[in-house]
Amino acid sequence: MGTLIGHVAPGFGFFIFGLWHLFNHIKLHALRPNSYTSSPWFPTSRIKYLELYFIMLLSSISISMELFIGPDRHQPLDPDGTIPSNHLHNFEHSNISLTFFTYALFSIILDKLAPPAQYGLTNLLGAVAFGQQLLIFHLHSADHMGVEGQYHWLLQIAIFTSLATTLLGIHYPKSFLNSFVRSVSIMFQGVWLMVMGFMLWTPSLIPKGCFMNLEEVMIKLYSEKVELYQSLSKLVLQDEENEEDHIDDVEAQKKGNSNKIGEAKSFLQIGKPYAPMDMER
Repeated sequence: MGTLIGHVAPGFGFFIFGLWHLFNHIKLHALRPNSYTSSPWFPTSRIKYLELYFIMLLSSISISMELFIGPDRHQPLDPDGTIPSNHLHNFEHSNISLTFFTYALFSIILDKLAPPAQYGLTNLLGAVAFGQQLLIFHLHSADHMGVEGQYHWLLQIAIFTSLATTLLGIHYPKSFLNSFVRSVSIMFQGVWLMVMGFMLWTPSLIPKGCFMNLEEVMIKLYSEKVELYQSLSKLVLQDEENEEDHIDDVEAQKKGNSNKIGEAKSFLQIGKPYAPMDMER
């Protein structure tokens, strides 16, 4: 995801699915306003599970791009089998895609089995997918405390809205307002991902005072104030270290002086009977 296309492509997917849901919810409510019941996904006339198939296909493509096509060695692991730090975000994004793939797969299974709790279970699976997405983006955003972090915070608001409305849909299946907000929040996720892609990975659109770190592929704030704060922090740390060293030296000197005083006292006590005046007497 850490590229322009890596944000625009999934963002466009979220936008299309949100728009598809919004269109179908408005259509259902317009046709049957009194008996309207929301649906977590919508079948098509020719291919019933087309929406879910597309979710599975796009999730599979995303996982392949993150773990196998994108990396230089076409696999995300080091030669010793460990995960390098620069590929952690690939696994985070792949986990999100895997969860949506699981949601689509089990939605098909539940529809074929048709248990009494099918509607609630399908919504619950969707809520789990949005919940995991929110958690990963929240933890993932901790690495970007600058401009990208602010963009991620706004994205988390949209994801939380999708999560909350999906959970509310279990208890309020006939609420058109809840379904409307859910569809708009999914659309906004897509819009904001595309905005992030263009604003953070287009050199001419990068905010003033920021630059692109090619090693980590992220935007970082760079200005004189940041340099000043970093310098002050280093000075404070150096002063603390020097103060600790000074305290250690003083303690060592105190111990050394106390040992010398003890030795001097013991020498005088032992040598007193043998002073010259005593020996003359």
